Amino acid sequence: MHISEGVLSPGVLIVGAGLTAAGVAVGLRKLETEEIPSVGILSAAFFVASLVHVPVGPASVHLILNGLLGLMLGWKAFPAILVGLALQALLFQFGGITTLGVNTLNMALPAVICCYLFKWGIRTGTRRLVFSLTAFACGCCAVFLGSVLVGFSLYLTGEAFLPAAKLIVAAHIPVMVIEGILTAACAVFLRRVKPELLEGAYVPKLSSYPQNGEG
Repeated sequence: MHISEGVLSPGVLIVGAGLTAAGVAVGLRKLETEEIPSVGILSAAFFVASLVHVPVGPASVHLILNGLLGLMLGWKAFPAILVGLALQALLFQFGGITTLGVNTLNMALPAVICCYLFKWGIRTGTRRLVFSLTAFACGCCAVFLGSVLVGFSLYLTGEAFLPAAKLIVAAHIPVMVIEGILTAACAVFLRRVKPELLEGAYVPKLSSYPQNGEG
């Protein structure tokens, strides 16, 4: 979902950069020193996952993992995604420096929103099916919201971009399903081995769940 340079209007770029700066500031305030290594690893995972991309109009389609980052990092997803996008722009010319703020906002804001929307299900999902479906929905919703924000960014620049905006949302439908599956698989694994990594609350390990077939 990288938007290339030279596409968006100055107003959209400025607003995107300002909102991203605010999100990064909140994320850094919540970041504890001992969390830096784990945030760095997740930023690297985001960097690698979104390297393989398919151009679609003025943007691109690729794995994002912002739903998973939202569940694990909350607001700290802003600085993690910013670092990953900055490295991609500098090393591989994906997106660009001028669009860094908008691209970060389009991927990190859905991560934070989905953290608040689905954290309750992760926290209270005492049944495997409920837990897995909640994580799946989080992954799908994060990609959907991100594609909508990309389309909205293009639309704000000019109505001529409306067909491209619709194409971007449609092209991300397969990605939504894939991301949902990956997010669910990773969340189930984390609940089994290190549940405290899931942002927001304690999640009991699978071993403490009912084993009589009710879970």
